[in-house]
Amino acid sequence: MGSPFHRGELAVQEREGTVREAERVGRSIGSTFPRAASDFLRTQRMVVVASRVPDSGRVWASLLTGEPGFASVRDEHSLQVLAEPVREDPLHAVLREESDVGLLGIELATRRRMKARGRTEPLPTGGFLLWPRSVYSLCPKYIQAREVQPPSEPSPEAVAEVVHSGTELTEAQREWLGRADTFFIATHTEEGGADASHRGGNPGFVRVHDARSFEFPDYAGNNMFNTLGNLALDARAGLLLIDFEGGGTLQLTGRAQATWAPERLARHAGAKRVVDFHVEEVRESRGVTPLRWRFLEYSRFNPR
Repeated sequence: MGSPFHRGELAVQEREGTVREAERVGRSIGSTFPRAASDFLRTQRMVVVASRVPDSGRVWASLLTGEPGFASVRDEHSLQVLAEPVREDPLHAVLREESDVGLLGIELATRRRMKARGRTEPLPTGGFLLWPRSVYSLCPKYIQAREVQPPSEPSPEAVAEVVHSGTELTEAQREWLGRADTFFIATHTEEGGADASHRGGNPGFVRVHDARSFEFPDYAGNNMFNTLGNLALDARAGLLLIDFEGGGTLQLTGRAQATWAPERLARHAGAKRVVDFHVEEVRESRGVTPLRWRFLEYSRFNPR
């Protein structure tokens, strides 16, 4: 059986001296949905999807939400997602065609998460089927616990609206990034396809330099290096931030590069690498989801 990792992931593993550990962890990667994944996904209210827009080549991460069961495993070879990005979302049209997609199912309250990567097929009534190439669960590190709040009163259907789009972050968006404790990152390569991953830390772990650049630490993880391995081959990336109290999102796309420079690592407690992000496009939207989350606690794994 060949390695589940492509040459970008293997290169980072070699640099970090984690090849054997990655091989061990990589044995959990399957190409079908096990019962545990089916049981987990059918109870979820949100997933994050990642893909690349063919015309521009830009990579984006998008939020999908619904009632429990909106994402359900039909059989071990297919996942049905009865939701699609809002019409203004960069991935709306992408998921209406056959596409390469990374999907992250995550339950913030329990810090459980799992990934699936593969090809999608649009459903005629909206949503899509995902035919997986890889499926696996991940550890709970750096996930801030939040629980979905029941609405205090019946709420109208969320109506998404783009409130800002451009090539630079506004002052308010820079402040949002600077106080963030959670975001999601999308990457893509021809070899590995699309990937959606979670990043978390205490507020301030993202350091904003100006309207088009910021950095964030990369902490010790599962040693597979899906994100950094993809970036080693293709610097294009996307970020998604969720307004957990208001239901809006901030989506960024641009280019990212990791550095191992000791002087850069010293600026972030617990950093094993630092990732520099250069913004090329910004989209802030409100009304993306009717869901609201209540903050519970920070992860005990967050460096301080």
